[in-house]
Amino acid sequence: MEQMERIDARDLNLSEKLININRVAKVVKRGRRFSFSALVVVGDGEGHVGAGLGKAREVPAAIRKGGAIARRNLIEVPMVEGTIHYKIVSKFGGAKVMLKPAAPGTGVIAGGGIRATVEAAGIKDIVTKSMGSSNPLNVVRATMLALGQLKDPKQEVARRKSTVAGGERSSG
Repeated sequence: MEQMERIDARDLNLSEKLININRVAKVVKRGRRFSFSALVVVGDGEGHVGAGLGKAREVPAAIRKGGAIARRNLIEVPMVEGTIHYKIVSKFGGAKVMLKPAAPGTGVIAGGGIRATVEAAGIKDIVTKSMGSSNPLNVVRATMLALGQLKDPKQEVARRKSTVAGGERSSG
């Protein structure tokens, strides 16, 4: 896979959305020691979105860390008229996510982590389906994977034409 350039979060107006807080307990000699993990999605509503999982002893610290991690993991989503270009299915762990473009006016037909992620990206019309695991972390990661795999068809055609023109093709 090709290396993508990092998106600088400082020049974007990002909004943060908390999706899930999970309390975990570590059993020690004197009882249980509680810790928290927070799943956070950030996006500018104009095609940039990122997700992060922050872990800390207190909830606010975990949320802050999650937001910082999400800002570091920003991706750009190619969109056309408020939706995606084509249908895509992605898997992460036990979660399987299907994203399908929708006509203008349809709205975001999604639930939970998928809804938060596509809304943060700025997608206005989309139909989604979550299959398999409903674990919020895996659902969000599968959604991010799907959005990251999307390509702009015009740029992809131009890229393919340039590679065909650049290299000699053998007539086998």
